[in-house]
Amino acid sequence: MPEMPDDDLSTTWGAAHGTVGGSRTALSRDEVDSALNDAGRQGGGDRFAGVERLIHSGLVSYERLPMLEVVLDRLVRILSTSLRRLTGENVEVSFEQMRSLRFGEYMNALPLPAMLAVFKAEEWDNPGLLTMDGATICTLVDVLLGGRAAEPARIEGRGYTSIERMLVERVARIVLADVSTAFDPVAQVTFALERLETNPNFAGISRKANACVAARMRIDINGRGGMIELLFTYAMLEPVREVLLQHFMGERFGRDSIWENHLASELMQTEIELEAVLHEQTMRLSELLDLRPGQTIMLAGASTAAADLRCGGRPLFTARVGRRAVSLAARIESSLIGDAAQDA
Repeated sequence: MPEMPDDDLSTTWGAAHGTVGGSRTALSRDEVDSALNDAGRQGGGDRFAGVERLIHSGLVSYERLPMLEVVLDRLVRILSTSLRRLTGENVEVSFEQMRSLRFGEYMNALPLPAMLAVFKAEEWDNPGLLTMDGATICTLVDVLLGGRAAEPARIEGRGYTSIERMLVERVARIVLADVSTAFDPVAQVTFALERLETNPNFAGISRKANACVAARMRIDINGRGGMIELLFTYAMLEPVREVLLQHFMGERFGRDSIWENHLASELMQTEIELEAVLHEQTMRLSELLDLRPGQTIMLAGASTAAADLRCGGRPLFTARVGRRAVSLAARIESSLIGDAAQDA
């Protein structure tokens, strides 16, 4: 690397550190605050200041779950049929988006008034949320009660009546039953409704910092409707996470059936060395060093004792040693493969 003159080196260092001609040009506090606030506004929304926006932006890393998107697409078709049968109207259900976020952030952004249905995945023993906004509730109540107004009256400044809660509960049970049906290709799971809540503070199913997946769907009934959202915690989806990571049903990660079959066939043709151990005897090192050619070693075992057939030092079979024609032979009497596998 060619050497740089001292003047060029100092000029380069000064440019990298905000100095020109030896005089440092540091940013003032107001300039730093202005830059961070601009970063916060560019991040979208003003709920966090600049520094907090930079910190919170990296908290949730979205893990794409291709099979979950397939399940939701299947749910859209099933739910459209179920709601048409329930309302007797032309119902269109469309999938809007799926996003990953913190549970506390989701609860703080809920539009009110809303109805929150807390459900539980019985086989996975974890809860989830089904959320319906005010427009969806008004439309469903109006249609189920026989109304045909162009724009249903919105619920403002009052609680939901018992009739409205019963109708919403009925719709929620239908939606959860369809969610269970949509999950059938992935896993057999039952989503059971536990309770309805209108206050988000009473629908806390997870810690605020836990990561969740929220799937939003739009319901359109003759030009009116609203949004419903399904919230799954990552803890709920953990039992079927490997299946949800697949791009298509039955995908195998890093496995090739052709290569597996070829490897199995080649292993079956592999030659191995099998040794028969008639007897083992423990000797002192001094006795072993005193052995000379022609000496006889007396074995304690009987000549009719069974021998161990071993491969790689591991006992596999118990055999009886004999002679066939001019060759020594061993007849297998029992297998020790199970015991060898347990020892391994």
